[in-house]
This record gives sequence, C-alpha cells and structure tokens, in this order.
Amino acid sequence: MKKITLFTVLLLFSSLTLLHGETLTLQDCIQKALHTHPDIKRFLLQVQRSKKEVDAIQADYLPQLSFNAEYDPTRTYVFSSEGTFHTKDSDGWQVEATLKQKIWDFSQTSSRIKAQEVQQDIAGLSLQDARALLAYKVKLQYELILVQQKTSLVRKKDFKTKEELYKQARALLDQGLKTRADTTRFLSAASAAKDNLSLTRANLSKARVVLSLYIGETIPPEIEFEETTIMPETVQPDEETILQKSPVLQSLQKNIDKNELLYRATRAAHFGSIDAIASYAYQDTLNSYNSTMVGIMFNVPLYSGGRLTARDEQAVIDRQSAKNEYEVKVLAMKEEFEKLVIDLKHYGQTIRAKTVQLRAAGQTLEVVNGRYQEGLATYIEVLDAAALRLDAELGLLQANYNRNSAIHRLEYLQGISK
Repeated sequence: MKKITLFTVLLLFSSLTLLHGETLTLQDCIQKALHTHPDIKRFLLQVQRSKKEVDAIQADYLPQLSFNAEYDPTRTYVFSSEGTFHTKDSDGWQVEATLKQKIWDFSQTSSRIKAQEVQQDIAGLSLQDARALLAYKVKLQYELILVQQKTSLVRKKDFKTKEELYKQARALLDQGLKTRADTTRFLSAASAAKDNLSLTRANLSKARVVLSLYIGETIPPEIEFEETTIMPETVQPDEETILQKSPVLQSLQKNIDKNELLYRATRAAHFGSIDAIASYAYQDTLNSYNSTMVGIMFNVPLYSGGRLTARDEQAVIDRQSAKNEYEVKVLAMKEEFEKLVIDLKHYGQTIRAKTVQLRAAGQTLEVVNGRYQEGLATYIEVLDAAALRLDAELGLLQANYNRNSAIHRLEYLQGISK
C-alpha cells in the first residue's frame, strides 16, 4: 500500500512539473508509458495467471477430499422374504466423504507442472518484449516531435526567405528593374512554403497527441523536449548478440520445451494412475448403517474412443510446429538485422553528404541572392538555390531520425526497454 501511495505521489509531482513548463525527458515518457499503458497491464495479468495455473496443477499432488449427500423423499426399495420379492416405498438419505491421494501417474502430473512453469517463463518474456516494444514506440514518437519541431523552424525560415524575396521583387518591379513574372513566381513559392509550414505544424500536433496517449496524460503546449536524443555513431551489437538476447526468440525456444513436456504428459496418460482412496458413508433407508473403505486403486484407460491417440498426434504436431515457428523467426530476425546494419551505414553516409550539401547550399544561396539583386541572376536560379538548401536541411533531419529509428529497433530486438 505504501508503494502504491508513493508511486501515485510521484506521478502527481511529475504532472505538476509538466504544468510549469519543465522539460519532458525521454526517460520520463518511457517510465510513464510502462506504468500506465493497458498493454503492459494486460501482460502483467498474464504473468499472474500463469502462476496460478502452476498452483492449480500442483494441487493434483495434494489429498483430494470430497463430500456428497443425498436425500430421497420417496424411493422404492426391493427386498426378498422366503423366496419372494417385496417392494416398499419410503424416504431415505445418505452422506459420504471420500479422500483420494495420488501415488503415481507415471510422471504425467510432473510433466504438466514443468510445462506450466515454462509457460510462466514465456509469460515473463512476453512481458519483457511488450515493455521493449512500447519503449521503442515512445522513442520514435519522442524523436518525431523533435524532428517536426526542427522541421517547423526550417520551414518557417524558408517561408520568411521567400516572402522577403517576394517583397524585394516587388520593390525592383516598381523601379523597373524586374518583370512581373519575378514577383508572381516568388509569391507562388512563398504560398507553397507557407502551406508546407502549416502541414509540418499539423504533423507536430499529431505526434504530441500520440505521445500523450502513450504516457497517459496530456502534454501542455509549453512543455519542452530534451535535445539529447540525436545520438552519435555507436558500436552496434552483432547478429549473435541479437539472437541470444531477443525475448521473442527465447520465448519461442521455451515454447518448444513446453510442447515437449506436454507430449510426455500425453504419452504418460496411456498408463493411467495409482491412487490411494479412503471413504466413509452413512446411510439411513429402511435400515441404518455406515461403511468404511481404505484401499489402493489402479486405473488404466483401455479404450477411450481414440481420444488419447488423437491427443498424442496433436502433441507431436504442436511440438514440430513450435520448432518450425522458432526457425522461421530466426530467419526473419537475421534478415531484419542485416537490413538494419545496411541502413545504418547508408544513413551515416547520407548524414555526412547532407551536412556538406547544407554548408555549400547556404553559401550558394547567399551568392545567388546577391547576384539577383544586382541583376546578374534570374529568379529561377534563386529558387533553385533555396530549394537545394531546403532539401539539405530537411534531408539531414530525416537522415538523423532514420538512423536513430534503426538504432532503437536494434534495442527493441534485444528486449531493451530504457
């Protein structure tokens, strides 16, 4: 109860800090999402359920006590007297208590217990994967907000630049130094830049809304986001590390073990079980008496209509399917890893190229703009230079985002949720 209260206080405190315009960090978002998202709660319940399943199966090793009672308001009793059968209608009642203890079932129950314990491990790995997946989604949305914020600034600067060029063209037109085509083209370019700016701001609002849904609380407009998520080049894990740490692959491997144990339990069902049994009964009908019984019972299923055979075949199919599913996932994960490695190399080259392009495009735009004012360049050259710089700025932002997305995807494959 104290832990719950402390957690509630911490959440309330963090919400109050949001209202005062503080910085919302990526780790804050991840922790909020992991504590409030319904997907995580659902997987936590699955873990708890798997624990109860183990307790339910282990109960088969404990003594089983049952009680039954019967009362008949009217019943026909048959008895013989001097070789003649007679009947009599009367009431009657009886009570009986039975105690049953399993002695040996050829490891059927123990195999089922082990299988359910493996299922409990699978539930834990599924929870780990769900946490890592949610953290991955939060990282993408958080960095998308940063990219959209920076894109918005770039678009705003581009709009201001083209708006200023339009004003310059109008002034030069009034002086008779430029044609009306210059002003019309710059006006069109400024209008397109303004529309792109509006679209970027809309995308920014969408990203904030999605992130707020992940963390379970509204993000006020004055909230700032940390600028430390654009990561430098880092050493990436190799393929073997990804395959070993992946909670999905670990879960599928344990699923193979679980199906093997269930197959053993199904096979053991053919041999039946040996149970100790004791009972006490009291009956009051035409005569009153009690009876007791203590003994050992050996129960072997001789014919079940093909049910046991069908379960054997089903267990074999499930075991083979689990192996195939694991092998398919390994191939898919290897494919995804190789693609991510190739993408990271490509994004690194793109970032370097866009950085150089941005520097050169900025210098070119300054030169072309000066030449245009002196009448030595056309408006087409000015717009081309502006488009080149804009493409470099936006391309650099997108390349950084794509690179970080690939890095976060590799973290998710390893089950990292921070």
